Order: sequence, then structure tokens, then C-alpha cells
Amino acid sequence: MKFLLDSDRCIECNACVTACKNENEVPWGINRRRVVTLNDGKPGERSVSMACMHCTDAPCAAVCPVSCFYTTADAIVLHDKDLCIGCGYCFYACPFGAPQYPRIGNFGSRGKMDKCTYCAGGPQADNSEAEFIQYGANRIAEGKLPLCAEMCSTKALLAGDGEVIAQIYRERVQRRGYGAGAWGWRTAYRETVAI
Repeated sequence: MKFLLDSDRCIECNACVTACKNENEVPWGINRRRVVTLNDGKPGERSVSMACMHCTDAPCAAVCPVSCFYTTADAIVLHDKDLCIGCGYCFYACPFGAPQYPRIGNFGSRGKMDKCTYCAGGPQADNSEAEFIQYGANRIAEGKLPLCAEMCSTKALLAGDGEVIAQIYRERVQRRGYGAGAWGWRTAYRETVAI
């Protein structure tokens, strides 16, 4: 299970952010998903919906001293708040800024980390009240996809099986006419770097 964002389709409506907050009743101050705009107001402006990318070799799990991160059979990286000590190592290790403190304050008073759960809940019994209070909705147990992706009106944010998502994006790229030029260093650096 993976997320994929097609930045050519994102219109910065923040429906994904709102859907996540409402579905999971996330506390004030935490955004499990946020929209970041690059080159705001300039030609080539792009908006990117950011959250936990549920990495195959998650850096947050690699640095956690109490091993509170675990990967499900569906390759979703989850976090056990009962084991978390709030040290913040995962916050610094994650390139996407996914793990967050629930409160602002001195070290030790900020609480245990919170992150995107891919709407898969946590280690408690599926769809239990305890699971909802700590982690939010468990849509995966209900056979649904994360609400952030379902609410995306332009289908810029996709969620689901990694291979299916990759195939959808590959077809979009071919339809746009980018061909093989959509990938690689020349595209990333606007063909100004000699290879």
C-alpha cells in the first residue's frame, strides 16, 4: 500500500488535509497531512500533498530506540503510542516530517509522537473505541482506502496497491506526452546539468 501524488493535478484545495483531520479527529496543532506549495506565485508553481509515505525501509523505524514503529503485512508503517517515549528521533529522521509532537513546549512535555496511519488504526483491536481514540479511523479494516485520497477531487492523490498506483501514473505520463523524458536527472534539473 502506497501513496502517490501527481503534482500536475494538485490544485491546493486542502480537501485531503481537512478529510484527514475530520475522519481521525486529530487534535489541534497536528496535521497528519499538509499541502506544501513550491515556487508559490511563480511560473512552474507546484503543490505537493505531504504525509507519511510508509517507506519500505523507514528511517523513523531505524532510529527509534524503543522500536515502536512496525510494518503491517500491507507494508503500512504504523506507530505504537504505548511504547513511544517522545524522544523525537523519528521526527528528525523522517524526510517528509511525518512524525509530529502533539503539543509545543519543553522537551518531555510535548507528548508522544503522532503520524499518518494510512487510515489503518493501530495495534489495538480493529475498530475498537481505544484504537479510535489513539489513532483515528481504521478504514483499511473496513475494506476502504484512506479518506484523504478518496476526497481528492482531481485524483492527484492516489492510495492503494503500489503496483496499481504506479501503473495509473505511468499511463498518465504517457498520455501527457512526456514519454521517457518524465523521469531522470534531465527533468529534475530542467536539462541544465550534463550527465
